[in-house]
Amino acid sequence: MRGRLLRAWREGAAAAAAAARGLAELGAPRGKPPWRVLFFGTDEFAAESLRALEAAREPREEPLIDRLEVVTLPSPLPRGLPVKNCAQQFQLPTHDWPDTGPSGQFDVGVVASFGRLLSEDLILQFPYGVLNVHPSYLPRWRGPAPIVHAVLHGDTVTGVTIMQIKPKRFDVGPIIKQERYAVPSQCTAKELEAILSKLGANMLISVLKNLPESLKNKREQPNEGVTFAPKVTIAMSCIKWEEQTPEHILRLQRAIGPTLPLQTLWMGNTVKLLDFVEVHNIRSFADQLLNEHGIVPGSVLYHKLSQTLVVRCKEGWVGVKTVILKKKLTAADFYNGYLHPWFQQNSKTLHGDCRFHTLKLTTVKKTERKGNGSAQYKTKSA
Repeated sequence: MRGRLLRAWREGAAAAAAAARGLAELGAPRGKPPWRVLFFGTDEFAAESLRALEAAREPREEPLIDRLEVVTLPSPLPRGLPVKNCAQQFQLPTHDWPDTGPSGQFDVGVVASFGRLLSEDLILQFPYGVLNVHPSYLPRWRGPAPIVHAVLHGDTVTGVTIMQIKPKRFDVGPIIKQERYAVPSQCTAKELEAILSKLGANMLISVLKNLPESLKNKREQPNEGVTFAPKVTIAMSCIKWEEQTPEHILRLQRAIGPTLPLQTLWMGNTVKLLDFVEVHNIRSFADQLLNEHGIVPGSVLYHKLSQTLVVRCKEGWVGVKTVILKKKLTAADFYNGYLHPWFQQNSKTLHGDCRFHTLKLTTVKKTERKGNGSAQYKTKSA
């Protein structure tokens, strides 16, 4: 009798242990750290948060994270996406979207610059939901390119928001934590991204340290001040000389120029313009010519003293130091090779005929053999 009772007790204890292991494998929610985290991301902004999560996984008395896996997008680039490279460096299990790895085995999801909507079924697999590290002070600049649009629109203050995502729509979920950041003068989008990525990573770790309490204190986004930050397109790089002021063009250069050079047309050829500068100190030179000749938006002059191309735009002039036309040229090279010969051949022609034209891109669908459409661009001048 006693032996049967002991055997039954042992079998019960074994069953309880197996059940506990089964619950753990199914991802039973934990009430405190260490957390099991599934990370979704692609670019360098996201990689900074992933590095912070990996650092929080290191052995310590009270570890913050004990399991970390990564979901990223397939990339045609030979060097791969920053998040995938980072995950490989840390030897983290990695899944290519739409594969999201084992179901129901994580406490919380974290998204940063992922660019894909997560389904409601996927979000519900995480007991604490999915956090989003978003580089703007929401609700301003919802969407895929908040840093670019903050620089493009001359924002003096931006920030980072940690929010809880909702299905079907981007960047509308409740706010868990927010911090403002004053945008440095003349800051490029790439420089601002590096700053905000570190701020966002630190904020994410702060939220995870007190996750249940942080979620209790979340608040809905206000209805006022909502703006949208659509993705960057190649059409944004085409300078509109008739419509854009010097300030706008300089902001555009800081926003997208380092990764997508601004472009225009010169005598039917596409030209990329680099190294823009303000021209306050040579404006009188350009204005004098404006009074003497027929200058129109896009008209190009050369200021020899500063070795700068000076281009007429809306309400002023903007300077250009470098041009790419077949190859990289300094302003002096462009003048000697293109501007000066043109003036010699057209000495009686108005300066307005020597100009950059606004490049307009028209999207044309190209049908492939298998019937899949791919977008191509044709150029025309305005």
